[in-house]
Amino acid sequence: MDAEHYAGEKLVRRPDAKTKKRRGGAGKLVLAAGLCAAAVYALSGSGLHLRLRMPCHKGHPPPATDEAAKWQTEGWYPSPRGGTVPSWAASYEKAAALVEKMSLLEKVNITTGTGWQQGLCVGNTGPAPSVGFPSLCLQDGPLGLRFADHATAWPAALTVGATWNRELMYKRGHGHGTEARNKGVHVLLGPSMGPLGRMPAGGRNWEGFGPDPYLQGVAAAQTIRGIQDAGVIATAKHFILNEQEHFRQLEEWDGLEGDVISSNVDDRTMHEMYLWPFADSVHAGVGSVMCSYNQVNNTYACGNSQTLNHLLKDELGFQGFVQSDWFAQRRGLDDVLAGLDMNMPGNIFQHDAGTGYTLFGGNLTAAVMNSSIPLSRLDDMATRVVAAWYQMGQDDPEKFPAEGPNFSSWTDDETGYLHWAANEGPQGTVNKYVDVQADHWTTARQIAVEGTVLVKNTGLLPLRPDAYAEQNIGLYGEDAGADDQKGFPNFCKDRGCNVGSLGSGWGSGAVEYPHFHTPQAALRRAFNGSAVTAITDNAALPAIAESARNQSVCIAFVNSDAGEGYITDPTTGVAGDRADLYAQKGGDALVLAVADHCRATVVVVHAVGPVVLERWISHPSVAAVLLAHLPGQESGEALAALLTGAVNPSGKLPYTVGKSLSSYGPGGQIMYTPNARTPQQTFEEGREVDYRYFDANNITPRFAFGFGLSYTTFAVSDAAVVALAEKSPFPPPRPEMLAPPRVESKLPAMKDVLFPQLLKRLRGYIYPYLSSAAAAAPAVPLPPPREYDTPREPSPAGGGEGGHPALWEPMARVTATVRNTGKMAGAEVVQVYVDVGPAGDSVRTLRGFEKVFLEAGEERQVVVVLKRRDVSYWDTEAGNWRVPEGVVGVWVGTSSSAEGLVKVGF
Repeated sequence: MDAEHYAGEKLVRRPDAKTKKRRGGAGKLVLAAGLCAAAVYALSGSGLHLRLRMPCHKGHPPPATDEAAKWQTEGWYPSPRGGTVPSWAASYEKAAALVEKMSLLEKVNITTGTGWQQGLCVGNTGPAPSVGFPSLCLQDGPLGLRFADHATAWPAALTVGATWNRELMYKRGHGHGTEARNKGVHVLLGPSMGPLGRMPAGGRNWEGFGPDPYLQGVAAAQTIRGIQDAGVIATAKHFILNEQEHFRQLEEWDGLEGDVISSNVDDRTMHEMYLWPFADSVHAGVGSVMCSYNQVNNTYACGNSQTLNHLLKDELGFQGFVQSDWFAQRRGLDDVLAGLDMNMPGNIFQHDAGTGYTLFGGNLTAAVMNSSIPLSRLDDMATRVVAAWYQMGQDDPEKFPAEGPNFSSWTDDETGYLHWAANEGPQGTVNKYVDVQADHWTTARQIAVEGTVLVKNTGLLPLRPDAYAEQNIGLYGEDAGADDQKGFPNFCKDRGCNVGSLGSGWGSGAVEYPHFHTPQAALRRAFNGSAVTAITDNAALPAIAESARNQSVCIAFVNSDAGEGYITDPTTGVAGDRADLYAQKGGDALVLAVADHCRATVVVVHAVGPVVLERWISHPSVAAVLLAHLPGQESGEALAALLTGAVNPSGKLPYTVGKSLSSYGPGGQIMYTPNARTPQQTFEEGREVDYRYFDANNITPRFAFGFGLSYTTFAVSDAAVVALAEKSPFPPPRPEMLAPPRVESKLPAMKDVLFPQLLKRLRGYIYPYLSSAAAAAPAVPLPPPREYDTPREPSPAGGGEGGHPALWEPMARVTATVRNTGKMAGAEVVQVYVDVGPAGDSVRTLRGFEKVFLEAGEERQVVVVLKRRDVSYWDTEAGNWRVPEGVVGVWVGTSSSAEGLVKVGF
């Protein structure tokens, strides 16, 4: 709908920073002469639209193709109101009462970001002082507290996914949330379940838990419960289909003009793959959802009424508020009507920081005053924000610090401006250096241990220190780390370079290490009775080869890094998304230099995702391989515990390790070159992502999804399944939901929304006021988007948080017996796969798992309960989840590999 209707108002990349700018009339920014076409921001309150004509550049992507015409989004209006489920009812009643007392300006204030660097946090809203509602602090991110001091640098979510441990998923979330609360953070910008990981080289895949929707959903839900049990609003992000970094933003086009990428997907794929973990998140009660930069079927994700109004707020029954990713809002009027509740950080582009230009703020005030946006919509936006605040107990000073954030994202100094970008106004203490780490290092280390996957071991491991006393041990590779390396441990801003030992990817999801245990330092401590040699220059291959000849055991360290698209790694040239899946910085040559000269070689891989190991995995001297992912601050100590046998490896792969990048199929490839002015990326593979693609095409991977070795052995037997409910094709009719609480309000007089005459304005700060009555023109409201006056029927798959309540009811119970047949205590993960779909069109998909710890010789029965949604597929004709006719195939094993799966059914 919107892409076609507003085809003449598409956005393009802004001219480069060298273009001179001058202020035009009130509310407009006009670029200086010299461009082939004028570019204008139309920021009048009447329109809330952003119109930008294309400037001329030397490079041009191909013209638009017919692909965009095939993938268009239908409108879905109006935006559903919150307060419709019992678990949020009390919070909504209080929120509605508070919002009713707010002025229109205060409602705008609490839904508008104050501007980039205009508060202590990466995102800050304005307060509603008349009712005591505070400015909210929103802070990255999924790995810890970005830009904060004395906080834990947790293992990445990908590492958490590799633990397959629900308890650790929750404990990490709770520890993370506790640190955020104690720093005064109201809204934590995580966890991430988008990107899902469609493309193994995707730059931000490591911020999520792996490319399987079920594993991703379980881990996300457990993380959210942990964060919110600590009293902090969690954010499920990035909604939705933001699967690669290239072309995700207008300002990252590297000199080309064009729109951001459109991810094109069909209804069934959307539901069974990409929406699935967000349903888990909503079912867990998540307080906020962040919409993404990309377009979905040629409509921007932050202005897509089909995904925000229909899928998220109607079908999934989301009760919290939708916030934009930073600078991701592209229109005003349409985005508000499409379901956007809060814009972040307030500015349109980062280049606008310091100008005060926004699509919300005074423009939102104007649009409501002239009735282009219904007052009831603004009331719902504000009520959703306040309800989430109440839901987490943030109104209780006994539970949440009333004084606000005690750190600054912009300076390490103790005192400074409270509004950093303004460089004026009030000053005070901005950093109190509060240590919030407590004993969270223990959980962080345990995750790093259990998130490391042993994929090869010919019997060399474990390396008992007493067995190697007075023997030679060689450590090779920059990734072994060195405490005396310049810049250690926080190399490059936002960890935006592959230097030293890799513990994190880069970007807004990265954090400052309070400390970092390098593998080299930890192994020197562990083998203090041995002669340990280390060479950490990857290019010193002759010296490495010569040294390796003289070692009893050699450990080679390699890695592969990636991150957010605004950074290009100066050491590798990787621009967000990886260019390939090989080890970086000559890692493969390093391994061969070691293995060719050392008969007992261990390889440790730290990486943001799958790494192709084919150049050396079958080398006869490579006796053991550990994929240690991104272990965070406890990296070395966790690795030392595993190598020495102090703990037993129990990690399982949260992705498939293929023998080549091409083995992941056409859908697994990054689009590095635009195929149109608006790049069109169609998800033609549907549900065949990662192991599903390998299975569907009979491709043998190097290591299967869910695979992982131990120092002991296990046997799984007696798999069985019992139906717990009678199978029926569809859930019952959608249940009635609660009526949203009413907010009685009316438009104020025009004089009440004008800038106060005595107000001293801060430079660049975003205010809700109008400069004059004329700013609210025209008197007649702007026409709404097409299809706005055609209300849609509620989804039959809705009716509760996370969808229809029946979808979450037990359908079958799967049991299996697990026995530790070895001589060492350890853990095994029993995995349950279901043939999802009707006969002839089903895909074997993970739908349950249980990790069990067993002493040597111990035996235990494992139980996995399958819910209705677990055995259903999305019926596009009915627009609902459907249980297939006949026997539902259920498979039990310890990885996705068909060779190790036992089939049962019900």
